[in-house]
Amino acid sequence: MYEASRGALMCGIAGVMHMDGALADPGLLRRMIQKVQYRGPDDDGVYVDQQVGLAHVRLSIIDPALGHQPMQDESGSLWITFNGEIFNYVELRAELVRKGHRFLTHSDTEVILHHYAEKGEKCVEDFNGQWAFAIWDKKKRKLFLSRDRLGVRPLFYTLHDRAFLFASEMKSLLSCPGVPRQIDPVGLDQIFTYWVTLPPRTIFRGIHELPPGMSLSVQDGKLETRRYWQLNYPSHNGGMIGPKAERDVASRLMDLLVDATRLRLRADVPVGAYLSGGLDSSVITAVVKKYTDNPLKTFSVTFEDAEFDESAYQKEVSRALGVERLEVRCADEAIGRVFARVIWQTERPILRTAPAPLYILSSLVRDNGYKVVLSGEGSDEMLGGYDLFKEAKIRRFWAACPDSKIRPLLLKRL
Repeated sequence: MYEASRGALMCGIAGVMHMDGALADPGLLRRMIQKVQYRGPDDDGVYVDQQVGLAHVRLSIIDPALGHQPMQDESGSLWITFNGEIFNYVELRAELVRKGHRFLTHSDTEVILHHYAEKGEKCVEDFNGQWAFAIWDKKKRKLFLSRDRLGVRPLFYTLHDRAFLFASEMKSLLSCPGVPRQIDPVGLDQIFTYWVTLPPRTIFRGIHELPPGMSLSVQDGKLETRRYWQLNYPSHNGGMIGPKAERDVASRLMDLLVDATRLRLRADVPVGAYLSGGLDSSVITAVVKKYTDNPLKTFSVTFEDAEFDESAYQKEVSRALGVERLEVRCADEAIGRVFARVIWQTERPILRTAPAPLYILSSLVRDNGYKVVLSGEGSDEMLGGYDLFKEAKIRRFWAACPDSKIRPLLLKRL
């Protein structure tokens, strides 16, 4: 399914569970969460229960007045720190109310707590959204963590000195005394091979990333991970779908895209959109304009280098759709100026400067009072839009007859 991404950091979380029963230190939790204060400038909080502690900084999107975290359920036996958004929280809340659950807020955070009380760890299977959260179950003395299906929201953890530590960003873990700061050579090799590390590995030795579509529980001194979702690719048959089937698939894709976009517009704050001038962001912007009544402001980055500048396409789309467009001009000097800060945010070596203009664009969004934007990120990966996917197809064709002198020449057609 095409992802209409929510381009916001949307809160930060951190926490600790001491395996040996030592008491959690509120000061340590505050130090961990202050490292990512920029993720949640609206509110912050710390909760401690003997050997367990949770911390949170909040960017208020839904129910700004009553969504303080860490949040407890009405019994006080469940506590949560949560980053992200559950897009189908309205439907889940109505279902839980019919089952007798009573809510004190209108936040999606409380929906997670009640749904966990209802279904336990399987609650995540019903969530449509982007999330990284930790729930402390006082009755079971269990810490339960989960990350969304595609890994939009980050979640890292480490085991150090009989303590399980977790956070939205690795810098929070590295702020804990004694946690080593050592580069993992295998992680570095993966970055040079794939551009990223492959979860659970990170660039730092001993620090792990919870893979997308997985949950983790810590109980009785044991750590267990469980995969609750996996994308299943159909086997390659080399065939083509017919015109009628193609129309059906296209129609279904459009329905899913419209539904995904509408769900992501559920917020108690204004929602904007990135507009690059390319197909992906233009489609998202057009869907918002055509299928909703939401007023829309778009944000674009332009370049002084004509080779990269797409402002002509951005202007054409904004004129055609009748949407307001704000832009920020990006020069080589500006990219160099923010690059060190970009590395601070990525927490890993990067092999290209593309994240820097996006960082500059996000500053334009913030300066205009917006916390959330839609984007078309992920569509090329999901729909095979990059040339490297075409290259892979040609290489499969070539591999079927490896001695051929003609088949490799197809690569020149790219």
